[in-house]
Amino acid sequence: MSDFHSLQARAITGESVDFSSFRNQVALVVNVASKCGFTSQYEGLEALYQEYKDQGFVILGFPCNQFGHQEPGNAVEILAFCATTYKVSFPLFEKIDVNGPKTHPVYAWLKEQKPGILDTEAIKWNFTKFLIGRDGQVIDRFAPTTTPDALRKPILAALQASA
Repeated sequence: MSDFHSLQARAITGESVDFSSFRNQVALVVNVASKCGFTSQYEGLEALYQEYKDQGFVILGFPCNQFGHQEPGNAVEILAFCATTYKVSFPLFEKIDVNGPKTHPVYAWLKEQKPGILDTEAIKWNFTKFLIGRDGQVIDRFAPTTTPDALRKPILAALQASA
């Protein structure tokens, strides 16, 4: 895969989403979980989405149950939790694996493009974030501890640089 826009994934509601639909947008890809110490980041992520979506910004949430079984729910339960607890309106996708032999192609590509600390590709925990430019290339990778608020400057720079 040459860039982000050549990928695809299945939305949490079941339909296939071709990432070419995100062409010319800045994207933040996040592996999310409903029962994690970082779950409250949903609130900040939604705030970022609301603030920048009209400028060409999108957040793509990928539920993952690989870390402490912190996303045990099915699609209906995950959607209900996100909608009622955090009023999430950004796109969510089917629950996936981000590590191991069943790693989803989106995450295989992201990790190859932007390895973590000491060039390890593995995702270490829920709420690891990848910022993608409008050109479909990975700008940066952020740790789970990086708060959504701390992403404002890189997001704004990406929006302005590629406007």
